[in-house]
Amino acid sequence: MEQHPIEGLMKTAMESIKEMVDVNTVIGKPVETADGSVIIPVSRVACGFGAGGGEFAVSEPAQGGQGSENQIPAFGGGSGAGMSVKPVGFLVAGNGQVRMLPVDRNAMLDRLIDLVPQLLSQVQSMLASRKAEDK
Repeated sequence: MEQHPIEGLMKTAMESIKEMVDVNTVIGKPVETADGSVIIPVSRVACGFGAGGGEFAVSEPAQGGQGSENQIPAFGGGSGAGMSVKPVGFLVAGNGQVRMLPVDRNAMLDRLIDLVPQLLSQVQSMLASRKAEDK
């Protein structure tokens, strides 16, 4: 069975998207700093794709210039794709911990939520040291 022309358009567009998007687009290459910390950029990737087409008939004069016209089937179509890459933040691994540093300035609440476990740990250690002093 012969492949429909729209399938070729879609295949070409999808192959182009596949070439643009790989794991290094979302998670960037790690960079090591002088103090031994590793910084990894993280991005959000969004892709869109569309294709369409239609079949129609094209008139061609009959051979020899006499008689009625011949109708030849034809196809017209197109496809397109778009991609957006937006930086989200940086993973910073060093000094025995991993932190996410967001790029968005409105992410203060997220940053506070990330710090809650560390804060609770410090409060627990302070309470434990006070109990030890009281004994």
